[in-house]
Formats: sequence, C-alpha cells, structure tokens
Amino acid sequence: MARAREVELDCDAPFAVTAARVVEVRSAEVLENAEGVLDLDDVERVHDMRVATRRLRAALEIFAAAFPRKRHRKALKKVKALADALGARRDLDVEIELLESLTADGCNALFGHGTNNALHPGEEAALAALIDELRTAQRRANDDLAPFVAAKRLKKLRRKLKKLAEAAR
Repeated sequence: MARAREVELDCDAPFAVTAARVVEVRSAEVLENAEGVLDLDDVERVHDMRVATRRLRAALEIFAAAFPRKRHRKALKKVKALADALGARRDLDVEIELLESLTADGCNALFGHGTNNALHPGEEAALAALIDELRTAQRRANDDLAPFVAAKRLKKLRRKLKKLAEAAR
C-alpha cells in the first residue's frame, strides 16, 4: 500500500492556508495513483488510489470551513463519486482474491502441498463458477470506473481541487 505523503505544515499559518496545503498534497496523491488503475492484473493500483481518495475526502471534510461552501460541495461530490467507483471495483478484487485462496491451488500455496484442505470436485467446480461470475462483475465495475479515471475527467478534478485550494488562501 502506498504510504501517505507527509504534509509540511507551518503551525503558525492560518487554518485556511493549512487546509489548502493538505488538500493540495492529498489531491496529488490521488492523481499520482491513477496510472494503471484499470489494470485487472494489478489490483493494488485500485487499492492505492482508493486509499488516497479516502484521505482526500477526509481532508475535505475536516477542513470544510476553510473553503467556499458551493465550490467545496461540488469538489467533495466529485471525490465521493470517484471513491464509490473505486470501492465497487476494489470490493470485487478482494472477493476474488479470497475465493481464489480457497481453490486447490490457493490452499496449496497457503498451506503447502500434501495438506487435507482440498475441495471436493463439486465444490471446486462451484467455486470456479463463482469466481468466473465475480470476474465478469469485476470487468463491469472496471468499465464503470473507466470514465472516472479518464485523463480529461482527472484533469477537470485536478483543476477543481486547485481552484478550491486557491480560494482558501
């Protein structure tokens, strides 16, 4: 998981200046994590961007009083929508990972060969079918996420968050 960037703050700075700085740093984290987020073979990218989005959302909520109300509300709405799309995809990633750990290959990897953790043939087939269904849902969630992480939309979000931070100063 990507670590949160440290935010250098001046304890003597006004609240609004601090708010702007935190939002700038957390915004940059979100945007940095956007690269490759639609890659279904590297699910950690979605996780990292989702965590960064949650950090940004928390900062926006904590520092709400520092920003113009209407501009803040619109920015927070965009960040929440992105977080929801990332969350829908991430939930499926986690479910698939868990179920794959229950397959014979997953059990062997977890517990070593020769254990008594093998599934019965019918169970293995049912599990495989469930994983296939989840993979289909994962692809759909990825398709739903794609517009949120499109370059044009991220550029608009960057601009909106930059203007929000500038308005606080």
